[in-house]
Order: sequence, then C-alpha cells, then structure tokens
Amino acid sequence: MGSPRDGSSETAHSTSSSVRALGNAVEEAFPLTQRPSASANLPHISISASKPPNKPLSWLGKFKRAATLMAQPKNPIGKAPTVWKSIQAIVFASWLNVLLVFIPISWAMNFALPDQHTLTFVFAFLAIIPLAKLLAFATDELSLRVGQTLAGLLNATLGNAVELIVSIIALAKCQLTIVQSSLVGSILSNLLLVLGMCFFAGGLRFSEQGFGQSAVQLNSSLLTISVIALLLPGAFHMALQGQPQYDESSTDYNILKTSHGVAIILLFIYASYLVFQLFSHKALYDDDNEDMQKTKDYRGENPFRLHRMRRNITEGETVSSPSSAHEGEPAATLHRPADANPDMEPGTHSSMETEVEQPLMSLTVCLWLLVVVTILVAVTAEFLVDSIDGLTSSGSINKEFVGVILLPIVGNAAEHVTAVTVSVKDKLTLSLGVAVGSSIQIALFVIPFIVTLGWIMNKPLTLLFDPLESIVLFLSVLTVNYVVQDGKSNWLEGMILMCLYMILVVTFWYYPGTQGIFPDC
Repeated sequence: MGSPRDGSSETAHSTSSSVRALGNAVEEAFPLTQRPSASANLPHISISASKPPNKPLSWLGKFKRAATLMAQPKNPIGKAPTVWKSIQAIVFASWLNVLLVFIPISWAMNFALPDQHTLTFVFAFLAIIPLAKLLAFATDELSLRVGQTLAGLLNATLGNAVELIVSIIALAKCQLTIVQSSLVGSILSNLLLVLGMCFFAGGLRFSEQGFGQSAVQLNSSLLTISVIALLLPGAFHMALQGQPQYDESSTDYNILKTSHGVAIILLFIYASYLVFQLFSHKALYDDDNEDMQKTKDYRGENPFRLHRMRRNITEGETVSSPSSAHEGEPAATLHRPADANPDMEPGTHSSMETEVEQPLMSLTVCLWLLVVVTILVAVTAEFLVDSIDGLTSSGSINKEFVGVILLPIVGNAAEHVTAVTVSVKDKLTLSLGVAVGSSIQIALFVIPFIVTLGWIMNKPLTLLFDPLESIVLFLSVLTVNYVVQDGKSNWLEGMILMCLYMILVVTFWYYPGTQGIFPDC
C-alpha cells in the first residue's frame, strides 16, 4: 500500500492534469490567445512560400493543354500491327475493293482510246467508289489514335473529300454547271435516298425507331439556312429582271459579289456548328441522351417475317435499342442497353470496363494510305470530269442528270452501305450522322468553300444555282423536316423519301438545264 503522501500526490497530479486538459479544450474551442510554442523564438518559415501560387494559364498554356487533350485517345490503343498485317487489313477491308481493278483500266482507256468518252466515264466512275471507301477506312483508323474532338474534326474534314476533289477539278476546268449540280445532287441523295433507305430498312425490323429529336431539329434548321442562302441570289436576279434600270452585266457581277459575302458567312456558321457539336453540346449527339425517343418492336409476329434473334433475358437484364429507356413503355417495346449490343460502335457509352482499341493498321501505313488514295482519287476524277463533255455531246444524256444523279453516287456509295447497315442494327443516330451530317457539311462547308476557292482562282462561281435545282432542294429539306420532326421513323416514311428521290431522277433525266450567268469563265 502507498503512503498517504503518495495518494495525495497522485490526487494532485490527476487534478492538475484534468485542469490542464480542460484549459486546452476551452482554448481550442475559443482561441482568443495564442499559446507560445517552443519554436516561437525561431525564424518563421512560411509553408506557402515553398509552393508557388497557382497562376492562371497563359493563352499558350491553354492551347497546349487543349492540344494535349485533343490528341489523347478516349480508349487505350493496343499494339500496332506489322506492315504486312496492315496491308492485309487494307486488302480485305471491304468487298468494294474488287472494283479497284478499274483504276488501271480507266487510266488505260483515257490514254489509249481518248475518243471513247463513255467507257472512260464508266470505268473511272467504278474506280472512284472503292477509293472513297478506303479513304473512309483510313480516316476511321486515324481517328482511333486521337481524342474524340479531333476525331470529329477529322471525320468532318475528310468525310466528303471525294466530292471536294471532284468539285475542285471541275472548277479548275471551268465546268461550273457540273460543280453546282454535283453538290446539290450530293445533298439530295443524302437527304432522300440514303435517309429513306435507312428508315425503310430499319422499319422492316422495328415498328418504330427513335432518335434524338433536338439534334435533328437543329440540323434541319441549319439545312434551311443553307437553302435560303442558295435561294437569295435567284430572287436577287429575278427581282431586277424587267426593270427599266436593269443592266445584265452589272447585275451578274453584283450577284457574284453577294455570293462571295454569303459564302464567308456560311463558313462561319459551319465553324460555329463544329464548336457546338464537338465542344459545348457533345452530349446532345449521344445515344444515351434523355431526349432520345424509344424504339418499338412489332406487336406479335413481324409482318415482314424478319424475325429478330432474341436472347435469354435474365433477372435484371433487359433487351432494348441503344436509345434510353422511358417509363410507361408497352410490353412490345424492347430495351437493349449499349453494353449488351455486340455491334457497339466507337463512342457508344457502356457500363463495362474500358476496352483496349486494337488498330487494324499502323500509323505509318495509315498516313501513306491517305496520301496514296487522295492522289488516285484526284487523277481518276480528272479523267472522269474530262469525259463528261464527250459523254453528253451525243444528246442521249444531259449534264444535269450526270451532275445531280450520277456523280453523287461516286462519293456516297460507301457511306450509303454503312448507313443502311447500321440502321438495321437499330443505330439510327449513326445513320442520321452519316446522311444528315454529310448534307450539312456539303451545304455549309463544301459549297461556300468552293465559291471562295473560285474567288481566289478568279473563276466566276456563284450561289445562283439552276432554278429547278434550287426549288427541288428547298422542297426536299422541307419534306425531311416534316418527316423527322417527331423523333421517330418507320418504313413508310422511308418509302416516301425514296419515291421522292425517284421522282427527281425521272425529272432530271428529261431536264436539259439552263445556262448560267457566266457560261465562259
């Protein structure tokens, strides 16, 4: 046992400890004074001085940061294949490669039989189709290695490269009618033929297919603006005819100057559209956007007898279209999340872990393919344009039909196949991106760019298109706007668009066309 003195000392010690702890607690709760520390007399070292303050990035730093983000791919890239594997991927990329044999044939026909314009046109026509497919294949492979924004810019730039090359060659050869009619024909084929085939093919498998209503309505507004820009020069010309002060020469040059100014404004609109689509409102164009309309299957048996491959649905798993699910859906509606889709396209959202993207070509082979295909397209397109005059001189076929109907098939055939294929897989958003997106690019970028290039080359290319072409383009955009305004599609709407395109084919077969205001450039 301890002594009383020891007990009293322990009691005093515990009491002093309690008082000290209470004092510390009060002081921490109400820090009115600062306790002196052992280091109070030491020199004060600021911790913040050891770390430099975060200064705002300069414009050069922001540019470098944005460039780094744009060059960084969304998914990790696997090991690049060898040169031999890359060549094999190019050869077996598409069954359209069998048409590559027409490249040397068209070249030989152009030099050996220069008077056989019809054969040269046919062979060059068939040769450019697989080249357009290879150009798209190389663009997709290059897009894997960069970020989503830069990939979108690449696809937007190279998406209509064939039409751009053909238009530049025709412009250099003063084929102004061919330039205008081929560009209008590309818009018409994308809006009516391609979109109609997508709606029809998907409608044979689904009762209704849904897509993003807001994005499509915005695209319709952009197409309407471009059509207005093409109609204004015609109204300008028509309003002054018959006036006492009307001077044809001065009016034509005023229309040319107006076209130059409108072209620059259209290019600005296209640049704003790219910023909107690729930067500020990227989510608006995603498959999982809440604005996406739902896709419905046929109730009971498919009347077209195109039965879908059904999967066993486990508990908690549903089968649907890539569009987002909504409440209150009938029993006939199927919902398949994106991660359950075996044919998921790049950029589709998935709840699965990020997979490694395996490229089919090495970067060096991909770049060389882009260069070689571009050169082959340019040379073959020159032979194609040179043979048009000889083809139409006999009178059996006119330039309007060649430009509006035939030439758009050259650059859009590969895209047509892709758009229809993915629409059957219920990826209508991707199909709309191919069809409507290509039309917007031609209307807001290719046409004003060619007009501006003609301004630089001193070629009098204007936005005063053939009157029938302008009216047909306006009515086609109006029809498509009515068809897509509800955010749903079915096979009958596709049939309507395709039949309208066939009406245009018959019309332009017999339409001789009109002479432009600058026949001799």
